[in-house]
Amino acid sequence: MVQAPHVHAVQVYYEDTDHSGVVYHANYLKYFERAREHFLGVSELVGLWETEGVGFVVYKAEMTFREGAVFGDALEIHTRVERESDYRLVFHQDVHRRTDGKRLVEGKVQLVCVNREKKLVMLPLMVLARLTGAPGETPRGPA
Repeated sequence: MVQAPHVHAVQVYYEDTDHSGVVYHANYLKYFERAREHFLGVSELVGLWETEGVGFVVYKAEMTFREGAVFGDALEIHTRVERESDYRLVFHQDVHRRTDGKRLVEGKVQLVCVNREKKLVMLPLMVLARLTGAPGETPRGPA
């Protein structure tokens, strides 16, 4: 994992918080998902499903909570990815508060690809090209 992290901005809304005013733990998984979609490219993911019938599913997710984000916080999801095998990608995703840069949550999400029949398939070439930074296929930020 030598590439610079992909950074995705997230605003914490009141609806994201629990009764204590802190972001509800499951919402961090939503933030991670959005950041991965932007990392890989939303239109590319749609095209992959429509043309090849291949989509991503979560194989395993881990989170470590250091400090909770609160209503009004501006966050950044820092994403780095590594190819674990021909079938699995590991996304290292951390949540940082934009105002002070403090790391609040550490995440590790493992993804695999399945076809329309929900059978495991190898990682598509489009995805591998994005990871290696092939021309025209580099990760980008939010549109």
